[in-house]
Amino acid sequence: MATRRNFLLGASTTLMLTACGKQPEADTALIKKAEALITARPSLDLHAHPGRTFVRGSSHLAPALKAYALAGAFEDRAIADMRKGGVSAAVFCAVSDFQILDLAGDGLASARAFKKGEALASYRTQISHLNALFDDREVARILAPADVMQAKKENRVGALLGVEGGDFLEGSAERVGEAYADGVRCINPLHYHTNELGDIMTENPVHDGLTQAGAAVIKAMNANGVMIDVAHASEKTAFGILDASEKPVLCSHTHIRTPNFAFPRFISLDLAKQIAAAGGVIGAWPAGIGISDLTGYVDRIFELIDAVGVDHVGLGSDMDANYKPVWDNYSQFPEIVALMLDRGLSEEEAAKIIGGNGLRVFQAASA
Repeated sequence: MATRRNFLLGASTTLMLTACGKQPEADTALIKKAEALITARPSLDLHAHPGRTFVRGSSHLAPALKAYALAGAFEDRAIADMRKGGVSAAVFCAVSDFQILDLAGDGLASARAFKKGEALASYRTQISHLNALFDDREVARILAPADVMQAKKENRVGALLGVEGGDFLEGSAERVGEAYADGVRCINPLHYHTNELGDIMTENPVHDGLTQAGAAVIKAMNANGVMIDVAHASEKTAFGILDASEKPVLCSHTHIRTPNFAFPRFISLDLAKQIAAAGGVIGAWPAGIGISDLTGYVDRIFELIDAVGVDHVGLGSDMDANYKPVWDNYSQFPEIVALMLDRGLSEEEAAKIIGGNGLRVFQAASA
């Protein structure tokens, strides 16, 4: 397993380039090695919004979000970048609370309450648009772990449908089965709106953790084979989810909070270790918070490895909807893998991080 020691000792290439003031790049031989690994092994981005499908058909937005939505969606470009970079599959996420969000400080927050039926209507619009992606024969629907490898064999990009925010559930455990029938295989119970299921990490608590309705939804996700993603949940809510779930969970895009570096979207070391102890995976998040390039992102990956072990780290790019992204294009994927190999990861360890660990959680959720 990679340790802090070989992380420091194996960084010669990236350190020299950083000293020259350049965006770090691995050398040609490492890129070729990374590309061979990517070709041989499946990859799964644990959290993404490729091409921003969630903006299609959105309405009643705050002015700042309306301007954002008017820039449009670009799925074709994102999918082409996935193919260029060799990314096997990603969780393509709808954003359940998009229409009630607004800018707040350095991030987002809910600016108003949902109108009756609004959350469900928005979900149905977004899922319809996501399902339309499968009209393109280059995009394969991922309903089970084996579909990722099948899509790879067919040289197609895999799309696993997810929903960021359980607002559309409206507290109903029965609606989880309906989402499953729609093709959804991953749900974040919380996003930026405190809903019937629990509290979010970026606002003061309302429920004091996971609610009874939230626990029922978690049980329904277990029963239906839907992965649970605790990203954006408050610590107490996330611990409640861990207690309620009989299966491993994801925290798809985050990092670990420290006394010297606290950010509202980061989680405690204790929570990270508990997720790992339950067999789950933490997705390394390439947001430009204390980092400014791909070297910084790889630093984050190794920090997570040191904290929870190589079997419990994945990649959660938040692609095309990230906060100050340092990884903003899937075509950079071989560069990231090459940098990991340069830092001392074995090919087997790198294969776990780029997809193997996430696929293990997907398999457990599907069982």
